[in-house]
Amino acid sequence: MIPHQLSSGDLIADRRAEYALMLAASGDQDGAADLMRQALELAPGWAAGWFRLADYEEKSGRKEAAAAALDKVLALSPDDLFGAGLKRAVLLGEAPPAQAPSAYVARLFDDYADRFDAALVERLDYTVPQALAALVLPLVDARPIPLAVDLGCGTGLFGAEIRNAVSRLEGFDLSAGMLAKAAEKGLYDHLGQADLSLAATASGLFEEGYPEERADLVAAADVLMYLGDLEAPFALLPRLVKPGGLLAFSVEDAGADGDVVLRPSLRYAHSEAHLRRLCTRSEFDIVQIERRTIRKDGGMPIAGILFVARRRL
Repeated sequence: MIPHQLSSGDLIADRRAEYALMLAASGDQDGAADLMRQALELAPGWAAGWFRLADYEEKSGRKEAAAAALDKVLALSPDDLFGAGLKRAVLLGEAPPAQAPSAYVARLFDDYADRFDAALVERLDYTVPQALAALVLPLVDARPIPLAVDLGCGTGLFGAEIRNAVSRLEGFDLSAGMLAKAAEKGLYDHLGQADLSLAATASGLFEEGYPEERADLVAAADVLMYLGDLEAPFALLPRLVKPGGLLAFSVEDAGADGDVVLRPSLRYAHSEAHLRRLCTRSEFDIVQIERRTIRKDGGMPIAGILFVARRRL
């Protein structure tokens, strides 16, 4: 098992790492990096420690040393539990991985699950669930909606916005921690683990008893920015949405920077033109687009685009 918790398994290494964290918090990144190197001499197999060292090296202005530390992380964690490949690409200005590693995304949200609602809604002014519901519900042909599927349901923020308008609500997420939090709210008729980066048959969306083309509405609120290349999810969407059914989703706006852009946040942004092409190719016609601030990050507003599309009959 790759150690990714606070402990390296070595008491002295842990103590030095704690001192390194204190120095970093005080602004002494050089001192933090030096102590972290000492810790890693005692615990060279500690992937999380190498990831911390990369952060201290970067903040000290030593990009190459930071990249070397990230290479160690990748060697110790081939499934890239820490998103080191994403971080390395941003650090060196290299072409980013086509996809964020599933292990990284799952760990990120497992670790975030307990404080997700408070952090996102109360501190980051996250408004996508309400805004997306406000766009999509007036376009629904029948009320109540027979079946809605909430992809990347998280703790159920979007589910709470549409529960009263839906007969049956299914939620899927990569993170077991998020699914546990969603289950506590009692909003969903079914919750399941799914990976949207995989082919439809391996995604987890079409288990026994959960057929294709079953959904009248599919929503993906703030999910696609953790995927990068959207070929796989847009290939499975027409297999999930009924002809005439609706698809509602949000992305971070890449603007004029390109079709798919990896941001320093390690989230991907996508352009409107790119999403239009994907929708057309996947049998969806866009019926509504709204540009808006979707959250704050580091105190700065994050520009996003909300889409509603209908699958062709």
